Amino acid sequence: MRDQDVEPFFATLQAANPSPETELEYTSVFELLAAVLLSAQATDAGVNKATRRLFPVAGTPQAILDLGLERLEESIRTIGLYRTKARNLLATCRILVDQHGGEVPRTRDALEALPGVGRKTANVVLNVAFGEATMAVDTHIFRVSNRTGLAPGKDPLEVEHKLLERVPAKYLHDAHHWLILHGRYVCVARLPQCWRCAVRAYCDYEPKTPPPGDRAG
Repeated sequence: MRDQDVEPFFATLQAANPSPETELEYTSVFELLAAVLLSAQATDAGVNKATRRLFPVAGTPQAILDLGLERLEESIRTIGLYRTKARNLLATCRILVDQHGGEVPRTRDALEALPGVGRKTANVVLNVAFGEATMAVDTHIFRVSNRTGLAPGKDPLEVEHKLLERVPAKYLHDAHHWLILHGRYVCVARLPQCWRCAVRAYCDYEPKTPPPGDRAG
């Protein structure tokens, strides 16, 4: 993607969705952290389905600890890798209670020290809960960044660094939401829906996918 196309690319995404938000459901910073931890290799819709049962019963670190492993597993068993995630969430809650007064820490190092919390999860919490201009590179952002030529890279960390360099400062806070939603609903993995893409004029991907009725065969 040409440098001169980056600004209108994000201006177009902003015009279509001025205040993008995560699709994970939460009512507190801890619930956000727990939901993102549970969302690895799972859909937001699937996580929301489980947390609608879990959070009204156990929406704090201490409440999760009081619930115990067996009941926690039962609450989230519809989510992929639920056993591992339950153990990680329980261990994270123990650290939050013992070391952070039951509160979610505001630093990257402290977040990444929590079981099951990697760089992407920490970036989401820092951005959504604490307003930092971070870039949480998931599979959608990785695909969109490479396919469009916005920030090509061989791994998520390289893409993250390139995005932080290329995205204009005024768009940084919301950029990862726009890119996730664009990858989730338009620039999809199997066949990008170029015919209805608002930013196709700025994208390097060729050949652009034609509308379904115009495709041969």
